[in-house]
Amino acid sequence: MGNKTVTAARPEGRKRILFVCTHNSSRSQMAEGLFRALKGERWEVHSTGTEPTAVHPAAIAVMAEIGIDIGGQRAKSLDAVTGITFDEVVTVCDHAQESCPVVPGGGVRHHRSFEDPAAAKGTEKEILAVFQRVRDEIRTWILDTY
Repeated sequence: MGNKTVTAARPEGRKRILFVCTHNSSRSQMAEGLFRALKGERWEVHSTGTEPTAVHPAAIAVMAEIGIDIGGQRAKSLDAVTGITFDEVVTVCDHAQESCPVVPGGGVRHHRSFEDPAAAKGTEKEILAVFQRVRDEIRTWILDTY
């Protein structure tokens, strides 16, 4: 994907936040959906991955359980946000923190690592339980931090 420059004016009074993880498949996608649902009136929300793959079906499922549809979101690389100025950039996994280059236009950088639910092993029910727990941890972190 080539560079994409966003020239649209920032919505008045809204800040921009970017969530970054390795594959942009679970943690950053859930963070994007949760943050948009909880804080979207004051924030424009984006997510990317250092090595994007696809949105994990279990992430979509556990978000739907709480009434948030992330089925239309897609995994994106950092190139997808080239030209966007962010107030905050949050890495949500240790690998992304270590490998994420400086995001041009990135504001204050934060790191809050969450377990990778896509790496969970076990039955479908056990795997979904990990996704639910991580979703709830992200939600609590957002509410406590923002």
